[in-house]
Amino acid sequence: MKNKLLKYCSLLALAFVLNMTTVNDVQAQCPMCKLSAEQNLKDGGTAGKGLNTGILYMFSAPYLLVGGIAYFWWINRKQEEEDEIEGFSNN
Repeated sequence: MKNKLLKYCSLLALAFVLNMTTVNDVQAQCPMCKLSAEQNLKDGGTAGKGLNTGILYMFSAPYLLVGGIAYFWWINRKQEEEDEIEGFSNN
């Protein structure tokens, strides 16, 4: 059971790493935001330069939060299993 879980987690981690390292530049803007940013850049402003980065940053925050919670849950669960095994060996 643990080997299957480890295999799936490893496969998921590999897919995530490959996805993050091979991503091309994306345009994560709605049409109105894109038009507004392009117009700002044409007028000499700099407000549109970091718009895509900001949108992608906000998009990744929930995934990092859920991933952090899952990591701490996994660590605590692992510790509880070790405590249970230790409790059985003492009896």
